[in-house]
Amino acid sequence: MATLKIKKGDTVKVITGKDNGKEGKVIAIDRKNNKVIVEGVNMITKHAKPSQANPNGGILQKEAPLDLSNVMYVHKGKATRIGFKVENGKKVRFAKSTGEVID
Repeated sequence: MATLKIKKGDTVKVITGKDNGKEGKVIAIDRKNNKVIVEGVNMITKHAKPSQANPNGGILQKEAPLDLSNVMYVHKGKATRIGFKVENGKKVRFAKSTGEVID
């Protein structure tokens, strides 16, 4: 399985689609389907029946998954591509625009 360049907790920017230009934090990643859920982006309305967790039911707003290719990592306020390199025997991510190590 290929290594994903985006991780949970990263700040990303949507680069295409109806939410183009919006930024948010990654909540979850679906590695199998290459999907990512970003906080406050790609909101959908879900009609929920009353249940024990939600006694009133009603219409809920929630984030829907986006394709991983539709988001870009944000480094110092700018969207950038991500690469991998080995430093001190450890594989690290780095921002291609600046060359700085991310983590």
